[in-house]
Amino acid sequence: MRFMIIVKSCAAFEAEERPAPDPAMMAAMGAYNAELARAGVLLDANGLRPSRDGWRIHYQGQDRAVVDGPFAETKELVAGYTLIQVRSREEAMEWSRRFPNPVREGAEAVIEVRPLYELSDFET
Repeated sequence: MRFMIIVKSCAAFEAEERPAPDPAMMAAMGAYNAELARAGVLLDANGLRPSRDGWRIHYQGQDRAVVDGPFAETKELVAGYTLIQVRSREEAMEWSRRFPNPVREGAEAVIEVRPLYELSDFET
C-alpha cells in the first residue's frame, strides 16, 4: 500500500522572503528519510516551492483559465510530501507518527496522510 504524507503549508513557508531552514529540523528530516530508506519504504520525498512560483488551472466546461500564484489560503496549500510504500494502514500510521515537525520542534504544524489508489482498486 502506498501512502502520501502531506506537509501542509503555513505563513512561513509562503512568505515573500525565503526563510532560513532550521538546522535541527533539517537534520531530523534527513535522519527520518534515511530511516525510511533503510527500511525500504521510501518512494520519494520533496519540498515544494511557495505557491507564488506556481499556478492553477481552472476548468469550466471546455474552457481552462490559468491563475498565477500566490494563493491566499495557506491552510489549503501543500508545502511538501513523502511517499511511502508499506504493508498496512497501521504501518503507515506508525511511520507518520514519527514524522519530524516540518516547521521546527514545538511549532504548530500539520501533516496529512492519505492512501493512494492502487490499480487493484479499479479491477472488477
